[in-house]
Amino acid sequence: MIVAFYLKMNYSHRNFKKQRQEDKLTTGKRSSLMSKIKSKNTKFELEFICLLRKEGIKGFKLNVSEIKGKPDIVFEKEKICIFLDSDFWHGWQYPRWKHLLKNNFWREKIEKNRKRDKKTTQYLRRKEWMVIRIWEHDIKKMPGESIKKMARFLRQHRRLSNGKTRRGNSF
Repeated sequence: MIVAFYLKMNYSHRNFKKQRQEDKLTTGKRSSLMSKIKSKNTKFELEFICLLRKEGIKGFKLNVSEIKGKPDIVFEKEKICIFLDSDFWHGWQYPRWKHLLKNNFWREKIEKNRKRDKKTTQYLRRKEWMVIRIWEHDIKKMPGESIKKMARFLRQHRRLSNGKTRRGNSF
């Protein structure tokens, strides 16, 4: 029985085949709960930034509002933007679980977020910024590996950078 249970889930242990159930919270309580969700300085972002600093990576700014999309981490000198995308709000594997959303409000919100992310990435790349997007589940699943990969990439980019910038990358 346990084997069958795990077959329905993906590697992040989310069951996308389940059916949506009625919300156990009232509309008011759900609204209050959702309004408390932060858009910056979330737990996984703070943990990633802490590990980045422990790895000895310096020279970055956080939540730079002057750059389109307000990247979570910016290396201005290297023209590198890093977005730490949460699985829900940025719609990781969204087509697999959109049927679970309660109403069109959430579907439209996540779809707008995904379109905005794509447009922002394209815009920044046209402006010769390197754009890196790292998913929440990758950071949570293997935080050390995500940081080491980022550190290797950044060090290599700094060594190779002779006034030229690369287009972009994604982890």
